[in-house]
Amino acid sequence: MQLVRHYMPIVHAYVWKGFSKEAKKKAIAGMTKVFVDLGVPAEAVEVVIHEVPKEDWGVGGEQASERLKHAHIP
Repeated sequence: MQLVRHYMPIVHAYVWKGFSKEAKKKAIAGMTKVFVDLGVPAEAVEVVIHEVPKEDWGVGGEQASERLKHAHIP
């Protein structure tokens, strides 16, 4: 009996709320490509994008909504 190994990586990506549909598509394709380059079949890769409001994201002890209020969300 031959043992078949199945790779099923699941990538969880956290982004600020408001990430565009196009940015999500690009991120999913890029993260999938990393695994494909490692030899994992694309259909085995799952990517989950979690959107977090900037006020719920902390950077350097401050809310991202304050510290990075001028940052552009793609």
